[in-house]
Amino acid sequence: MAVIIELNKVSIYQSNKKILEDINLVLNETEFAYLIGKTGSGKSSLLKILYGELALTEGTGSVAGFDLRNLKRTDVPMLRRKIGIVFQDFQLLMDRTVIQNMIFVLGATGWKDKILIQKRALSVLQLVGVEQKANAMPHALSGGEQQRVAIARALLNQPELLLADEPTGNLDPETSEEIMHLLIAVAKEEKSAILMATHDLNMVKKFPARVLRVGNGSVTEVTL
Repeated sequence: MAVIIELNKVSIYQSNKKILEDINLVLNETEFAYLIGKTGSGKSSLLKILYGELALTEGTGSVAGFDLRNLKRTDVPMLRRKIGIVFQDFQLLMDRTVIQNMIFVLGATGWKDKILIQKRALSVLQLVGVEQKANAMPHALSGGEQQRVAIARALLNQPELLLADEPTGNLDPETSEEIMHLLIAVAKEEKSAILMATHDLNMVKKFPARVLRVGNGSVTEVTL
């Protein structure tokens, strides 16, 4: 089984302040794990290391075959083609339609053929059940629909890894459950691993998976 994330003795710094230390973590292909912990515990900082937003300066790590310790800025776009990222606040481009959001990302990640771009954009929207909203503006969608679009965008390049940062944080409980069912189903369909940061323990109990607790400067595997 292929290893998608491997971190060894990693410490994470922000503004020269150590946030987390001695992180050892392995996540295999198609595996699902939660990162739990209080706001400010370092969950988002850990995710930022994984998608190349923060530089890894202590310890060793790899994500989807990329060496994080020796990652150049010019490598980051290629790393992000292997990773899909879903944020709490959706981060859609509000000045263009849903399908234009998809087309923009595909163009930005190196797709050239307009017919293939259109086909892939429609296929991911179909996968998450919002193909009928392809020509709508994001502000005309509900929170749940916007998050579905955000998940579709994350799947565009058939990523080996989905990183989800509080993906249900802005949604009501019923919509949150829908989004969780969807995330798990599409990850299975696309054969992606998932690492999801959340502080919603009810969700963790409803959809059991590996649990990694972030707190007191460290990351430990726990059983709830």
